[in-house]
Amino acid sequence: MAGLACWHYASSSGLTLYVRFELVPGPLKVGQALINHLQHAAFYLHVGASLRRIAIAYSLAAGIGITLGLLMGRSRLIRDLIFPYVEILRPIPGVAWIPLAILLWPTEEGSIIYITFLGALFPIVLNTVHGVEQTPEVLVRAAQSLGASRMCIFRHVVLPGALPSICAGLAIGMGVSWFSLLAGEIISGQYGIGYFTWNAYSIIKPPDIIVGMLTIGLLGAATTALVHLITRPALAWQRKAR
Repeated sequence: MAGLACWHYASSSGLTLYVRFELVPGPLKVGQALINHLQHAAFYLHVGASLRRIAIAYSLAAGIGITLGLLMGRSRLIRDLIFPYVEILRPIPGVAWIPLAILLWPTEEGSIIYITFLGALFPIVLNTVHGVEQTPEVLVRAAQSLGASRMCIFRHVVLPGALPSICAGLAIGMGVSWFSLLAGEIISGQYGIGYFTWNAYSIIKPPDIIVGMLTIGLLGAATTALVHLITRPALAWQRKAR
């Protein structure tokens, strides 16, 4: 409530403290714009398009990222082959991938999903590798001394020990995937909440800009909470140990 009160005061009084608020719509105007959009199917089409892209790209990133991370964490050879490429490609922002993605993929939908996939992939890979490498060596040796096979050690020692880092990577990857998705939708999309926000700026509708921003924030928080909820059972052993 305090934040809304400050926002209302700054916008209604035209507060200028280097940052200018005279053109920023207040919460009442934004609320009216949101209610108006909730009554039209077009807004739900934008939200649905973004959620569909996130679901496809994030599912692919989670499957490929966890698999690569586990292999890199357990095999020095695979790590040496793949990790340099990960480190080179990881710092490239989603916006920089857009021209190449448009050349690579025959449709705008494919290029946006590809950019979103890349955004989610690297945090998942790196956190999985970190989790595998942090498995206490004494536990591995203890399992070996008891005659456990490599597959048993992986399944009952390495994987449970890496799960906290894997789950953290999945949550981080979800957040980063939204950054990448919005970059793709702004530049090459025709639908999606990122396109909705950029289009509001293009046609000079400040309330709609903030509606788009708040929708992005709510969707990002909701999907990250969903990831935590889904991965929670995998960490049940951790809570029992405490």
